[in-house]
Amino acid sequence: MNRRDFARQAAASAMALPLVSHNRDWLPTVAAAPESAWPGYEHAFVLDMLATAGPFNVADWLGKPLTDEMVANARRSGITAVNSTVHGFGSTPAEILEQTVKNIAAWHLEFDRHPDVFMPIRSVADIRTAKAQRKVGAIFGFQDTTPYWDKLDRVDTFHRLGVRIVQLTYNGANLVGDGCLVPNDRGLKPYGREVVARLNALGALVDLSHVGWETTRQTIDASTVPVAATHSGAAAVVNVPRNKPDDVLKKLANKGGVVGVYMMPFLKAEGQPDSGDFMRHLNHCLNTCGEDHVGIGSDLSITPLSLTPEFRAMHAGFVKERRAQGISAPGEDENVFNYVPDFNTPRRMEQVADAMAKAGHSSARIEKVIGGNWMRLLGEVWKAG
Repeated sequence: MNRRDFARQAAASAMALPLVSHNRDWLPTVAAAPESAWPGYEHAFVLDMLATAGPFNVADWLGKPLTDEMVANARRSGITAVNSTVHGFGSTPAEILEQTVKNIAAWHLEFDRHPDVFMPIRSVADIRTAKAQRKVGAIFGFQDTTPYWDKLDRVDTFHRLGVRIVQLTYNGANLVGDGCLVPNDRGLKPYGREVVARLNALGALVDLSHVGWETTRQTIDASTVPVAATHSGAAAVVNVPRNKPDDVLKKLANKGGVVGVYMMPFLKAEGQPDSGDFMRHLNHCLNTCGEDHVGIGSDLSITPLSLTPEFRAMHAGFVKERRAQGISAPGEDENVFNYVPDFNTPRRMEQVADAMAKAGHSSARIEKVIGGNWMRLLGEVWKAG
């Protein structure tokens, strides 16, 4: 699929993907890990609640087997588990459904090819097993409910196929509710309430990252269990639609949920964000929500990004194309890329822990943020099923 075809399909299904190359020329040589400032990393549960082992934020990112470099990066990352997006894209319900099934099958191929590195996650017990065996667990997640379309029974079908985290909308409107780019967010729709109720009953985590602010508020109220924004930021720091305002952050925390701070361009009003921008969002979320309700969802591949001239040119063209299609989120820019340069390593979660330690955060708080809070939340929600 070329870029033009993908952009047209994305516009049709209101899914505004972030921006990276469609090939794998962007993969860099793995650098040596810096000396750790926080000694607890190897013993902690480390959960990145939006990431994947291979290319990410590209069309058909699970369309090819993982390279040796990607597998090596995953192996040395120290990550216990990731929320890996498996929902498909397309211009029709049938195309979206077919691609979703293919994506799930692609992960099972990796489980078969690399059983010593990867394993599927369906329970908190599985995450504990992944930690004990030093594997990277993959939690299947949706970033849109379009694979369900108007068929509520598909919630059960995909749950049986291992989907444990479900984001309700991706920027635009769908049958469930409104995304964060909808100018007049009308809130959770009646069918959306049915979907949320079914997800609650099955024990799947409801994700509100790309969801509109009002739809987010109404979903928190409608859910009988805590929910999450697995990859977002603080609107009080940078006021763009992909970040959440303080009242939403507090409401989510009061319900028992967790917000995951990402490593995306939306951390900064203009220019490429750095670790300082990330820490400003993280600290604001900690101050607003409390240390029991903040985690990390990088929204990146475990393999770092390499800004080749070819990638830069493609990236600029893709941003312009997205703007022309009306699917570009505020904060996207031809010269701003989907990463935090000083965290551009497979060990970025360790670097977050180090940055927190250097900023004076306690070891107990660090352990919660890099994975402990997600373990608590998943334990509460998944056992509901």
